[in-house]
Amino acid sequence: MPAKTPADTKSAVRDVVTVKLPADSAYLSVLRTATAGLAARLDFTLDEIEDLRIAVDEACAMLLAQAVPGTDLECQFELSGDAMRIAVSVLTVDGALPSRDTFAWTVLSSLAGDVDSAVGADDRVTVTLRKRRGAAGAQ
Repeated sequence: MPAKTPADTKSAVRDVVTVKLPADSAYLSVLRTATAGLAARLDFTLDEIEDLRIAVDEACAMLLAQAVPGTDLECQFELSGDAMRIAVSVLTVDGALPSRDTFAWTVLSSLAGDVDSAVGADDRVTVTLRKRRGAAGAQ
């Protein structure tokens, strides 16, 4: 097996940034700004950055509609090589997953590339977005 070069090591490096804030739409500008800054760090194009900003905003809007009042919204950004994974989660009233048959889900999928959702413990719903730099809509 050949030795790893510095370039190989760099592509395997992953940074994880977690932002936790009140589950209130007044704070979404913080996540949009964080998304743009982190995507720029990975050399995403301006269009890709704007797509991610809109996608994060839309994912949060879906979740905030069913958030338990007074809880926190958590957003985890995972940066690796030329890709970004963003997982937005909130404790919800009923644990219902966002419908995949909506216009909002279609918009999310076209902006982020790969979109998924899951329900965890205590009805915490997570929407996960994955975008690869230069991947015109799909990962």
